[in-house]
Amino acid sequence: MKEESIAIICKALGDHNRLKIVKMLSQGELCACNILEYFKFTQPTLSHHMKVLCDCQLVSARKEGKWSYYQLNPAMVSEVQNFFNNMGSEL
Repeated sequence: MKEESIAIICKALGDHNRLKIVKMLSQGELCACNILEYFKFTQPTLSHHMKVLCDCQLVSARKEGKWSYYQLNPAMVSEVQNFFNNMGSEL
């Protein structure tokens, strides 16, 4: 994985709310309405956070009727983990 992609993901995770969302999604897929219950911000703010996480491909989204469901992208999570696990050996 290129350093530019990792930097974008790190920037996305630099916000404590997005980091908490990723931690929540590590337990499995969640509806936006369920995610929103844990925060003191509005639905448009959640949409912004989810867009940032989806744009860096760490999270994927699907629509079911009027609801949006989010889950971690396991391939991307694995690539990020591998990058950091191998960081010292690539220097």
